Amino acid sequence: MKIDTNTMFSMTQANQNFSAVARSVDKNGEAVVLKNNRPKYLVVDIDNGDFILDLTEDERIDIVAKRILEKYLPAFKELAK
Repeated sequence: MKIDTNTMFSMTQANQNFSAVARSVDKNGEAVVLKNNRPKYLVVDIDNGDFILDLTEDERIDIVAKRILEKYLPAFKELAK
C-alpha cells in the first residue's frame, strides 16, 4: 500500500479537525492517522471496497498474525511458562 503524505494527519489534527480527515478520504479514498509519529490508523471510504486488495501479501499476513496473537495471547503466555 502506498501512502500519500498529503493524506497523513497527526492524532491531534484528527481530533481537532476530523472533517479535514473526512474530506481527504472523500478525495483520495483513504487517510492515515499518525500516533507518536508512526502510522496507527487507516481511515477508508467503506463504499470503496478495493482498499483491502491493495495490501501486499506480507501486510495481509501481518494483519492475520496480529489478530491471532491478540485473540490467543493468554494461551501463548501459558505455553511459554
